[in-house]
Amino acid sequence: MTPLPMVVPEEGLPTEVTIYEVGPRDGLQNEKAVVDVEVKSAFVKRLLGAGLPIVEATSFVHPKWVPQLADAEALMTGLSADLGERARELPVLVPNARGLERALDLGLRHVAVFASATETFAAKNLNRTLDSQFDMFEPTVAQALDAGVDVRGYVSMCFGDPWEGAVPVRQVVAVGKRLLELGVGQLSLGDTIGVATAGHVKALVAAFGEAGVEPGRLALHFHDTYGQALTNVHAGLQAGVTTYDASAGGLGGCPYARSATGNLATEDLVWFLTGLGIEHGVDLDAVVATSTWMAGELGRPSPSAVVRALGGAGE
Repeated sequence: MTPLPMVVPEEGLPTEVTIYEVGPRDGLQNEKAVVDVEVKSAFVKRLLGAGLPIVEATSFVHPKWVPQLADAEALMTGLSADLGERARELPVLVPNARGLERALDLGLRHVAVFASATETFAAKNLNRTLDSQFDMFEPTVAQALDAGVDVRGYVSMCFGDPWEGAVPVRQVVAVGKRLLELGVGQLSLGDTIGVATAGHVKALVAAFGEAGVEPGRLALHFHDTYGQALTNVHAGLQAGVTTYDASAGGLGGCPYARSATGNLATEDLVWFLTGLGIEHGVDLDAVVATSTWMAGELGRPSPSAVVRALGGAGE
């Protein structure tokens, strides 16, 4: 029988949290060896079977920039054949209007755009300035909304940038507000290089609140580079945020920022939330088994502490 943490609720925290699974997209995008589309499809279906309510499947980025995700159409077409209408509800990243068109052609209903909170990363990741990136997002978001498609907005480098260092809180809020004004429904604030600390998390969420953005419009996306991801989740919970991005097995990084190591592992987050008595709807055994299987497919151990404790490196 799989051990579980003793449940000890903490007063003042949310009673329910949504885990936004990004493993198939953000988790795999930095893998050098191309993962077979059938493996990706099985990964998505296993994650859904583990009870994860949202699984971001892929990105409609140009294959030149992220070769790992060149099979986006094939993946989504296959998932549609297997899952029917449910596949149309899987979110995908669309970096620009062309990516959105590809998603719309497949009838997908949830997309995300990816912005930068800093000048340097906007140049490296988007080939834009901090200001001109919105010229790309505006028509993309407008077209998506006109088509009845929900849009999420990622903001990267919210807590620190490897080229610029500390990122002013007001700058992050300004970028986030502009995305919301375009019509984005939810903002995911990314600690792309894992340098956030608890006080910084609370300060950023508070600054958004002062700017009129309630915690319910925010999600938090942590990397565990310095072992602070779960501490930062705790700070986010205390600040009222109830959506957290995570990647099964701790997979992922950023192809444009070498210091961006793995995402917060879904299993570690599930264990943490379970101990606090916070509802999340995820079957820990099933997601550990999925990550153990994927570690075997990738040929290396999972960085997730919970996977290592419960599942090992591979099947």
